Formats: sequence, C-alpha cells, structure tokens
Amino acid sequence: MLIRLGCELTISCWAPTPVLALVHPHASRSEDRRGPERLWLSPDRIAEVLTDADGNRACRFIASAGTTTLGFETLVADDGSPDPVVPEIGECPVGALPIVTYPFLNPSRYCDTDRLAQVAWGRFGSVRPGWQRVQAICDWVHEQLRFDYGAARSDKTAHDALREGRGVCRDFAHLAISLCRCLNIPARYCTGYLGYTGVSPLPDPIDYSAWFEVFLEDRWHVFDARHNIPRIGRVLIARGRDAADVPFLRSFGDHQLTGFRVITEEMAPTEATTG
Repeated sequence: MLIRLGCELTISCWAPTPVLALVHPHASRSEDRRGPERLWLSPDRIAEVLTDADGNRACRFIASAGTTTLGFETLVADDGSPDPVVPEIGECPVGALPIVTYPFLNPSRYCDTDRLAQVAWGRFGSVRPGWQRVQAICDWVHEQLRFDYGAARSDKTAHDALREGRGVCRDFAHLAISLCRCLNIPARYCTGYLGYTGVSPLPDPIDYSAWFEVFLEDRWHVFDARHNIPRIGRVLIARGRDAADVPFLRSFGDHQLTGFRVITEEMAPTEATTG
C-alpha cells in the first residue's frame, strides 16, 4: 500500500526567527519512499534537511517577520501489516541491557518517574515481566485517561495527566513510558504519521500521533496506549526521551501557530500512478 503524507503549517513571528520542523519521515523509512519529497516555504526561502545521530530528520529555516507557511508532501510504501504482537517475549535484565538503552530508563521533562514509582510497582510489579507487563500498562493507561484535545498544554507531565484523567496522545505515551521506566523497562517516545487505515475514521482532523517503543529481550517494540490496538500504516518521524526532544515545531524566538493541517491517507493504486 502507498500512503500520502504531508502537512501545511503556518506560523507568525515578530522578527526573523530560526525554526526546526520535524515533518519528514525518519531515516529508517528512506527505502520506503516512492517519489520525491516536496518541501516548500512561503514566502520562498532556503531550507535544509538535517539528520541527527538517531535518524531524526529536521527541516531548518529562518521564518520571516510576519507569516510563514511550510508545506511538505511525499509518498511512502507500507506492507499493510498491523503492529507486531509478541506476547511470549520477556524482558532484558537491567545488567544485560545495551548501553544505548540506559538513557531511556531515566526521568525526563515530561516523564516524572519519581512521582509514579509507587503506582508502577504497586499495580504492575506482580505482572509477568515482558510483553504482558507492558500491555497491562497500556490497558490501564488507556482506561485511566480520556482523550481530550482541550486538555493539551505544554507543561503537562505524566503525573499531571494521571491526576487530571485526560490528555492527548502524547500524554498517553508519557504516562506509559514513565511506568515502564519505573519498572526498569527502557522506553522511548515516538512521533509520526498515523491515519485511519484499517479503522473507522473519526470526525476529528488528522493530527501528528504519539506512541512509544520499549526494549524487550533484544530489540525495540511498538506500543500505543492511546489507541491500544495494533494499527496499520504507522510512519515514524522521530524518537526521543519524550515530546520535549522531538516537537514538530521548535522556534528559537516567539512564534504563534496560526495554521495547521496534517495529511495521512492511503492512496488507491490509480491515484498513486496518476497523481
């Protein structure tokens, strides 16, 4: 299957302002690209795409004083399989973890593990270690939080989300990540494109999505506490410790987001060949 991905983001700045935008698919999906990546800015100006050591690809440009619009579009191939489910897999002992996984056991800006350790061990300490424990965490987070766009705010931590009982997809991810880290399971935050392929469309507009990955046995595995079912067509943009590491827009000066549209849709074969 082919997935059309894209966005149109408009910001307003008081003065020329450096900006990093995370809109390009992650470097791990480079072989899945079908056709060019179209990137444009209005007013027209130079932009460059930079890739960090983790494969996250950031678009860097100087936003003008006034209004600037960034547009992006590409086609990505996907095998159409849902997220893998491996219920028999176990955990990797802390003493045997790869060194690169240890930062994902630490607290971070939005993952305040020190305030959640008692909840984590009290509720999940006796659950079978491994996939079943992480799935139990996802089930519980999915039940505890109500999805609510109005509950989004830039300073909300995992503990705040649990206390308030509502949030957006990043809050679901932050809470599940924090509980995993409390239990010595490395967990990292993911942001990307996720449309309605394989599920009933909702009336809400498409937005960027957040999920997380945990390290079990010898590799990373995808989990999603917000949707809590295997999904089709998940396209990674970036990974980090939490949302603070990988915001879709980061400006080095004041800005207001005045326009926001995200595109994630499966293409029919005729559309893909003639569009």
